[in-house]
Amino acid sequence: MKITDVEVIKWNPGVGKNFIFVKLSTDAGITGWGEAYTQSDRDIQVEAHIDQLARYLVDRDPFHIRHFMHVAHEDFATKRSAMDLHCALSGIEIAMWDIVGKAVEQPIYNLLGGPVRPRIRVYANGWGGGSADEVAGKAAEIVEKRGFNALKFDPFPGPWREYVDRHELAEASATVGKVREAVGPDVDLLIEVHRRLAPMNAIRVAKQMEQYDPYWFEEPCPPDNIDAIKEVKEATTIPVVTGEALYTRNGFREVFDKRAADIINPDICNTGGILELTQIAAMAQPHYIGVSPHGYNSTSIGCAAAVQASATIPNFLIYEYFVSVEDVCRDLTKGYLEPHDSYIELPTGPGLGIEIDESKLAEHPYAPFPPRNIRTVEDERKWH
Repeated sequence: MKITDVEVIKWNPGVGKNFIFVKLSTDAGITGWGEAYTQSDRDIQVEAHIDQLARYLVDRDPFHIRHFMHVAHEDFATKRSAMDLHCALSGIEIAMWDIVGKAVEQPIYNLLGGPVRPRIRVYANGWGGGSADEVAGKAAEIVEKRGFNALKFDPFPGPWREYVDRHELAEASATVGKVREAVGPDVDLLIEVHRRLAPMNAIRVAKQMEQYDPYWFEEPCPPDNIDAIKEVKEATTIPVVTGEALYTRNGFREVFDKRAADIINPDICNTGGILELTQIAAMAQPHYIGVSPHGYNSTSIGCAAAVQASATIPNFLIYEYFVSVEDVCRDLTKGYLEPHDSYIELPTGPGLGIEIDESKLAEHPYAPFPPRNIRTVEDERKWH
């Protein structure tokens, strides 16, 4: 069996950012689907990488996943890879696994040694925003109506700055307090910091939030300095997370060597795909570091790929599920993996266990989002 065609499908879910699906066709009539992580204003760059990689993928055996990923790093990138390339490779790798699973009529998790759990716990993201009272109200609603027992949100006001006014930290902590009051003690609260803060500010606000018993404190500092993240970890009782902006096993090595985080959150659609995620998790396991894959992807292919990999990871904890895009993803997905009370049951079909309705996908063509509010020098008057 040979790969005969590589197609990139950019599409607009109507909120947040555009998504990228990768469709691989074969001479055996088997089609594989993958997804590449995207960022606002960077989706075309990821597409360009896939187009270039396709020149070397056509006519290859889709079973040769390890070898293609190896030569893509060594020969194609000449060992000079970066986020956009890893996003492209992840989409291709996931699609290759989908083909392999369909060819042997097995779910991907069975090809990785079999599952270690029958279902995957997920937390809700993409539901927040607004004032502290509005966020608390939305949190209570999604718990009551949808049964989620874990919620993630970013409580910090203003743009992402490392040095912030202490009142902003107090405001963020107060928002967490209102959410805790609204949902009660049994719902896990996952605090997103988005790589915002210098260690002194991250530590200060973490100590303020400890009284609300958060499940975790995610990416308190930029990952460019792993020692800074470790400094925060050692100063708070809240488990500290890092990893969504690190790529491949090489990117995580220092985190593990220094045990700089309690939990890692690599993204299956940007860190190298299904096999790479499981290998990163295996590296984390002897360091007693948990794995909670990041998931700002579709709740269609990206979610299905993460479910397949997470099923085989002993130190897996929880996966990210974006409720803001689930309606459109459900509409275009055959065999959609529906969460019930914060859990997704493992699919039993071959490959990813889902299929894409291409006619429905075509109803959401790519469309650039309006320019974001990137600060100017004069804007800084509000924050300094």
